[in-house]
Amino acid sequence: MTNEPIQLFHELATDKGSTAERKYHIWTIGCQMNVADSNHVAAELEKIGYGPTERLEEADVVVLNTCVVRQAAEDKAIGKLGNMRSWRKKRPDRTLALMGCMVGVKPSQQLLDAYPEVDVFMPPSEAAPLVNFLRQNEIDAEMAEIERQQLTQRYQVQDEAQPIGTVQSIKHLALSGQAPITAHVPIVYGCSHACTFCIIPFRRGVERSRPIDEIVNEIRGLVAQGAREVTLLGQIVDRYGYDWRGELGNSLTVAAYQGAGEIDDWRFNAF
Repeated sequence: MTNEPIQLFHELATDKGSTAERKYHIWTIGCQMNVADSNHVAAELEKIGYGPTERLEEADVVVLNTCVVRQAAEDKAIGKLGNMRSWRKKRPDRTLALMGCMVGVKPSQQLLDAYPEVDVFMPPSEAAPLVNFLRQNEIDAEMAEIERQQLTQRYQVQDEAQPIGTVQSIKHLALSGQAPITAHVPIVYGCSHACTFCIIPFRRGVERSRPIDEIVNEIRGLVAQGAREVTLLGQIVDRYGYDWRGELGNSLTVAAYQGAGEIDDWRFNAF
């Protein structure tokens, strides 16, 4: 408990001349520590492209920095929260954050239930929860791009877009000794059927058919090394070509083995 009088501030922080399109407004009540915390939050918001505004209606983000040391301060904070409901209804895309001693180290379930309109509950002196919330879309986009790049790299390794009949063919043959008579050639990678209990689409990616010329060249390379029997592989092998030729897809397998007539025996396997 302190004898320090309750103070009310509308923080504009450091960049009063900001021309940022996105605006924030911070309402602060309580001690100088709260004022310092509000200034810290303002600075962090400005780092990610927000500018200050004195007008509540202009704000895209509002932070209420609260104090509960005295009942009067707590009552004012509760009253302010009640007033914010209409602000939030006008533009549901805006963000409302509650900070300070009312939140504490961790918000109680009672507090969460009482103010569902609050998007972010922030412990004293911590700007990170709000910044992370506001950046979530950006973070999601960054993560999606990273995942896309990783998938591309993984597919490239799986698809092995290398000169066929050389490096790719070698993997089907013995590393030493006489080359085997039988060889295996993938013609379609992955699967787009999300079957119950099957993890293939999540581990091997979507269905991707290899070009016919690539398959034929690989088979010819295998034949040149002594292979007489070729097994064409796919998670669902008769789905070959459907991902880029629609209903013509299944008939395209004919072209694949007609192009390598030297093979004595063909087999079609799902792996």
